[in-house]
Amino acid sequence: MLGVGRIASPESGRYHGSMAPDLLIQCAAKTVEQTDTDVRSQLARPWKVVVHDDPVTLMSYVTKVFIETFGYPESKARQLMLEVHQKGRSVVWTGGREQAEVYTSKLQARHLLATLEQVED
Repeated sequence: MLGVGRIASPESGRYHGSMAPDLLIQCAAKTVEQTDTDVRSQLARPWKVVVHDDPVTLMSYVTKVFIETFGYPESKARQLMLEVHQKGRSVVWTGGREQAEVYTSKLQARHLLATLEQVED
């Protein structure tokens, strides 16, 4: 005979203490409802691809690389190139880490000074 506080095996057909199966399901459901998850802590922060100015690379070449690498229209590519030239750097793309690494590598392969930075909170 089972006493209160003991758990029976499913084959025995007996239940924990005097709890009926319906009550056990309600208790389990209530426990799940009370669990709260902070979604913000589970999302990864985005990464940004930054291109830095250098004294050698032609502005027309930088514009061409932005168009070919990111598929930007010429107006956006030119705007980003001017930001690099005038401010010394420009964030040219923001998103997931893997894609940011790919873009950074492509820009570096085209001889641009590019770095990868994680977006601050």
